[in-house]
Formats: sequence, structure tokens, C-alpha cells
Amino acid sequence: MFRAISCAALFLLAGGLAAHADGDAALGKKVFNRCIACHEAASDRDKVGPHLMGVVGRKAGSAESFASHYSQAMKDAGAAGLVWDDANLAQYLKAPKQKVPGNRMAFTGLTSDDDIANVIAYLKVDPKP
Repeated sequence: MFRAISCAALFLLAGGLAAHADGDAALGKKVFNRCIACHEAASDRDKVGPHLMGVVGRKAGSAESFASHYSQAMKDAGAAGLVWDDANLAQYLKAPKQKVPGNRMAFTGLTSDDDIANVIAYLKVDPKP
């Protein structure tokens, strides 16, 4: 009996952790409102910063429409192989200046791991919620 309860508890805990890791795109859209002044995610329109449509899986500093505006640090990061996967996006969203020192983004980062997971989920969804 104890073993069955323990297995059920572990299953529920693992499911909760997976849900956190995947994030919620609808909540991510709300968090992304902090980014919308500088970035577009639902279209390929650049603003002060590059568009983020299709950013997941893209090499850093490689949006052609923004090529002449990237900092040298971001171009160098891309040339060194930085690709915006979930892990790299999470690190960048938490501390942009630590992940890519010398980049121009003024935003200091998101403090909540849930917010970060949700924004990444939003960036991955196409079409956007």
C-alpha cells in the first residue's frame, strides 16, 4: 500500500515538474508584454531589438533583417555557436549581460523561473495564443 502511494506521489511530482519545464504559452504572452516595446514575436517586424518569431533554434545574432544592428558581442556569440534553445534562452532571459557579456539589451532579466518557462513556451508556439 505504501509503495503504491509513493509511486503515485512521485508520478504527480514528476508531472508537475514537467509542466513547469514546458511552461504555459498563454501566461508567457502576458509576461512577454514586458518585452513588447522592443521585440515582436508574432511577426518578423523588428523594433529596437530583433523580432523573435522563430527564435527558438536560431543562431544568436542571425536574424537577417536585424544584421546591421546587432552588437558585436551578439554576433560573436552566434559565430561561436550559441543557438537559442530552451536552456540558452532561459539563461539569457534570467541574466542577459551574464549570458552574452557586452550585448546591448537594456533589460536586466526575469527573476521568476515560471515567467521564464512561460515566455519560452510562448516563443515556441506558432501561431501565438
